[in-house]
Amino acid sequence: MFRGVNNLNLDSKGRLAIPTRYRDTLTRHCSGRMVLTVDRDHCLLLYPFPDWEEIERKLVKLPSFNAQSRRLQRLLIGHATECDLDAAGRILLPPPLREFASLDKAVVLIGQGNKFEIWDESTWNTRRAEWLSGGGENEGPLPEGLEQLSL
Repeated sequence: MFRGVNNLNLDSKGRLAIPTRYRDTLTRHCSGRMVLTVDRDHCLLLYPFPDWEEIERKLVKLPSFNAQSRRLQRLLIGHATECDLDAAGRILLPPPLREFASLDKAVVLIGQGNKFEIWDESTWNTRRAEWLSGGGENEGPLPEGLEQLSL
């Protein structure tokens, strides 16, 4: 389970050092083998390889004549890039993915349970402020199941 907010820096080659508290879990769960892809919020998603394979199987089964399904497949599968933790616990973020998410130096790695999100730090700060103030996105009704959630 990945959780927490981590402020990090990319090195000059576009590598991201995964915090040490996650490395043992990633080594055990996926031997450090992961998949990066894009998200519609203009951040990157980082999945352990076995979790990504499950999502990819579901995406491939979506109806090919449905425009929303095709868009999702093109974005998520089309940008999916395998990456491995190196000996120093870093992953390389390829230039096209860094460009998509406007990642330069300061980034934020957000644990999301089975995956991570990787955000440009200033974009993350802006979006988080919007979400906390209740602005930004059209929220709409809560999905079924969340209506009964108590925090």
